Amino acid sequence: MTAKISKWRTTLLSSAAIAMGLAVSAANAQEEKPKDHADGPAAAYEPSMTTLGQLQVEIPGRKPGDPVMTPSEYQKANTIYFERCAGCHGVLRRGATGKALTPDITRENGFEYLRDFITFGSPAGMPNWGTSGDLTDEEVDMMARYILLDPAEPPEFGMPEMKASWKVHVAPEDRPTEKMNDIDIDNLFSVTLRDAGQIALIDGSSYEIKSIINTGYAVHISRISASGRYLFVIGRDAKVNMIDLWMEEPATVAEIKVGSEARSVETSKMEGWEDKYAIAGSYWPPQYVIMDGNTLEPLKIKSTRGMIYDEQTYHPEPRVAAILSSHYNPEFIVNIKETGKIHLVDYSDIKSLKITEVEAERFLHDGGLDSSKRYFLTAANARNKVVVMDTKEGDVEAVIDTEGLTPHPGRGANINHPTYGPVWVTSHLGDDTVAMIGTDPEGHPDHAWKMVQQVYAMGGGSLFVKTHPESEHLYVDATLNPDAEVSGSVAVFKIADLAQEEPEFTVLPLVEWAGIADGQPRVVQGEFNKAGNEIWFSLWNAKDKESAIVVVDDKTLELKTVIKDERLITPTGKFNVYNTRADVY
Repeated sequence: MTAKISKWRTTLLSSAAIAMGLAVSAANAQEEKPKDHADGPAAAYEPSMTTLGQLQVEIPGRKPGDPVMTPSEYQKANTIYFERCAGCHGVLRRGATGKALTPDITRENGFEYLRDFITFGSPAGMPNWGTSGDLTDEEVDMMARYILLDPAEPPEFGMPEMKASWKVHVAPEDRPTEKMNDIDIDNLFSVTLRDAGQIALIDGSSYEIKSIINTGYAVHISRISASGRYLFVIGRDAKVNMIDLWMEEPATVAEIKVGSEARSVETSKMEGWEDKYAIAGSYWPPQYVIMDGNTLEPLKIKSTRGMIYDEQTYHPEPRVAAILSSHYNPEFIVNIKETGKIHLVDYSDIKSLKITEVEAERFLHDGGLDSSKRYFLTAANARNKVVVMDTKEGDVEAVIDTEGLTPHPGRGANINHPTYGPVWVTSHLGDDTVAMIGTDPEGHPDHAWKMVQQVYAMGGGSLFVKTHPESEHLYVDATLNPDAEVSGSVAVFKIADLAQEEPEFTVLPLVEWAGIADGQPRVVQGEFNKAGNEIWFSLWNAKDKESAIVVVDDKTLELKTVIKDERLITPTGKFNVYNTRADVY
């Protein structure tokens, strides 16, 4: 095991980054690159932004010295920028995880510098778009000219646009008054079929695909209403589908578009407010909207534009990342990425909406609740921190350095550590470390809100960690690692062994078990069944190649079954209805 860990660490440092959400391309160009340019799996993080790329925008007003671009070149460059670059650098190129690319900066550097930078990448996480083969020489040239121009600004998306997109397919009064199917809803999985613009509903016992439902493009998350009846999904094209799981054939009963790009949706869970409201947050425009929980009618839009918490300078594009629903107050907890603030949105009176802005850290991304469901732990991944928010009292308990590069926990994992008691776990995009943070201020006060242990998994490029209250294991993927052996496997730690100074892990070669030889399928996002005795992993391949879902017996770590179906196109996220509704992770 030690030799394999060493091999994987070496691979992490030497391999080229691969862009998430795009077809895997071999970095076969052997050009010599400048010594100050490098790449790694953290560079592969930002997904495509296809919808914004499809918008037809005019070339900004020409200024003396502007490079020449034809209208067709500009539209193509605009599409590439939104698909490959905007996630890091921002729609308005003001910077976020990536550096700012406004003309005052790009023109100072000049065309040749920009061309080389796009070609070779950088050690800070800029992918090597040219030498990887993702962009041709002509496209690199075009992109260097494009970012010398003023940035294009997509249109706003307000109440008139939302209302125009809003559809109620089945009115609440026309929906079933009782469950009309024999589906075990609590053990149902909602599975994103990324490039098909669909989700699959798969039975957790029979492994049967119960339904394929058309949704928005690249569904980012699935969330369940507090009652367990309604499934809400949001695509990266900002389309929200509300699916009634009680219908004889589960189907969309309402839908809405809340912007051009989005990532997050959630429903009210506070006792007495179950299912009353839903909320969705957008990347563009930077805002969130509160909707009726039965119909998705948009009720209140809140812009996130404002001051960065530490610099007190204005930011025009603070995107909405994770959203959670409080179990202690009638509040939505909304991460505002670029300004480093958490909004506590009191929905008890939306006509007199009360929003508490809590200063946290930049740039807020994903996270989840601790095992008590009181504390929200969320990654500020550009600063390698985890912020701990007390959802009962409404303040920040701690900001913790994870001592790793770019934490990316998903919802994180809650385990009962043999030495430190309850801890919450995150892995990292940029290295092979796994950080464990104490979460029990009453039972283990000496360890609370501290990183109590750091262990090493297979390699960088991890997106998710996973466990379950009934499990004795902690699973760590490495989805974006460039090495096919690493990205096609999952590391499994035995929780009891974490008492050791350097705990080892078991490697499960899931792609090998599934027998997929074509392409480079990547293991992503483990999700347990309701009982906690099985864990499901997606094998995410290119959209024209075979993908699969692998089910592992958690007790024996042996293969249980492989779900294959020609309809399983690029499966990524999976969400068990019960675990998602009850915040079990």
